[in-house]
Amino acid sequence: MTIDPDQIRAEIDALVAQLPDPADLQNPASPENAPSLAELEEIARRLSEAHDVLLAALESAEKG
Repeated sequence: MTIDPDQIRAEIDALVAQLPDPADLQNPASPENAPSLAELEEIARRLSEAHDVLLAALESAEKG
């Protein structure tokens, strides 16, 4: 894992860019427009991936 801040930022930005706009999730126009369980699970998976990237970078920095 790299500890280059620019590369880490790019990885995180790529993961976060795939997430829906938070405003759309907080204020759905109607219950039918609320995110489905599958959509929420996908959001959670992507956030977990971003978290893993940050943890790996931290571990690399501590070792390096």
